[in-house]
Amino acid sequence: MNNNHFSRRQFLERTAALTGTLLLPACSSLSPFRSKRTAADQVALGKTGLKLSRLGFGTGSNGGNVQFSLGQEQFNSLIHYAYDQGITYFDCAQNYKTFDWMAGAIKGLPREKLFLQSKVPGKPEQILDTIDRQRKVLNTDYVDSMLIHCMVQNGWTDDYKRIMDAFDEAKHRKWIRAKGVSCHSVPALRTAAASPWTEVHLVRVNPQGRYTDDTVDSWDGRSHNIAPVLEELKIMRAKGRGVIGMKIIGNGDFTNPEDREKSIRYAMSRPELDAVVIGFKTTGEIDEAIRRMNQALAEQV
Repeated sequence: MNNNHFSRRQFLERTAALTGTLLLPACSSLSPFRSKRTAADQVALGKTGLKLSRLGFGTGSNGGNVQFSLGQEQFNSLIHYAYDQGITYFDCAQNYKTFDWMAGAIKGLPREKLFLQSKVPGKPEQILDTIDRQRKVLNTDYVDSMLIHCMVQNGWTDDYKRIMDAFDEAKHRKWIRAKGVSCHSVPALRTAAASPWTEVHLVRVNPQGRYTDDTVDSWDGRSHNIAPVLEELKIMRAKGRGVIGMKIIGNGDFTNPEDREKSIRYAMSRPELDAVVIGFKTTGEIDEAIRRMNQALAEQV
């Protein structure tokens, strides 16, 4: 009788334990069911409170000329194809040739599910008017992330104080949801990482060092040692910044599949990167990037 009672109690205890395990959230380290990570995941952009797809679609390859050469109808179709594959992050800029096409390209897609990032070049005299015009061209009430475009100088924040203040005002008006900068030199990157103003960083990253930031105030396509860039990435992550990797395909120079595989695997291995953006011109390129990212992420589990 006692043995039967003990066995029944054991059964109930084990059943309760199993039920508790099943109820653990998928992200719990104790859960036996770890969620699968993919290129289409909605990931947090640092501590901005915003989310975007892990893989983004860049619309400015060689200033947007690559995508512009497709023609507007094919460009629109490519944007919709990307969205159908789970890509919700679209990266544009005022000086890309495709910029005036973007409103038509995203037409019919649910705005609340999109993450639109744009950029302001130079130092416009009426910066708020410039940001407002971008909203109107994109046919949206707000831009999710607005960046100061292509900084190369050390200490650029001193020269861009007026622009940064205007970005703050635009955020206050809810014209933009996050603010940041894209950099094209290590000195500019260090300035951005050190500044408390920056919320989002767009950083050139690939293990081959192709078109990545150099330690001088310049922009070029030579291969560089990326160790200084990695140092700044770690600082950005420690500060809770949103960090997006670009030039993953070496500005389109990685025509060898092995180079693309190496670079994508590297980007997926960097814990500092929230997301990456790649400029696409065909559905095949989108499919390949997703496949390579998914495989790299699956092997890390």
